[in-house]
Amino acid sequence: MASVRVILPLLALTACLLPLPAFAGAYFEDGYLGLTQDELRAKLGPPHAVRDRKAALRVFKYYSLKDWENFYKKLVSPQNGEDVYNLKRGGVDIRYSFGYITDPNDTTDSPTLYVNLVDIEFSPPVPIEQIPSLVPEFRPPVEPSAPVFRSNLWVLIFKGPASPEARLIVRERAKDRLDWTLAYQMFALQGLPEFLTVQAKIDRMEISAQSIQMVKERQRLTHEPILNPFSKEFASRPAPPPPTKKIPVPKYAD
Repeated sequence: MASVRVILPLLALTACLLPLPAFAGAYFEDGYLGLTQDELRAKLGPPHAVRDRKAALRVFKYYSLKDWENFYKKLVSPQNGEDVYNLKRGGVDIRYSFGYITDPNDTTDSPTLYVNLVDIEFSPPVPIEQIPSLVPEFRPPVEPSAPVFRSNLWVLIFKGPASPEARLIVRERAKDRLDWTLAYQMFALQGLPEFLTVQAKIDRMEISAQSIQMVKERQRLTHEPILNPFSKEFASRPAPPPPTKKIPVPKYAD
């Protein structure tokens, strides 16, 4: 019976992390962004741990839910705690972490927390093409013209219409002048090849609300537009020719 008690919570979590109709508070088809912390925990159950980030670095300290609720939440502040859920799919360890933002109009001692970021980590890293099977919430667009951008470290995919309500979960100062759309950003810690393929390995991905306008107007130097990796046209691209080695030209003295 002990083994049953261990397996059942994981099965329940796996069932919860399948595509479901978005809760009333969710702004996009992912079903998470915009949920309150209470709504998220009602959907997924209690988190396996809570972590807080050290400054802007990806350095975290992990707490049990009991320790966080009884002590550290008051010390660190509630919005700095990310709810963490661990599971395994297809032989890959997957960690979901949910970041929160407070309602700026809520001035109570316990303000409502809203999900504004879903951070999903893979161990070991997985190819881009495998991510839809590992993350049911990720249903990428297949149109070749879908807004997709890349750098040497990440691929950013936008999907669906913008949501005016999503401004609530955005920290950007100019958020009221911009439209905010569901965005999937996949990161490769070892870098992405110049000729990108769907076999490129990804360590983690983020689900968030980002602005296509901001990318095109303010981030042109860091965001290179590319063909959608999940389109048929991407797979049929011709490979670039191999680099040719130039014959050195001798220099003569005058």
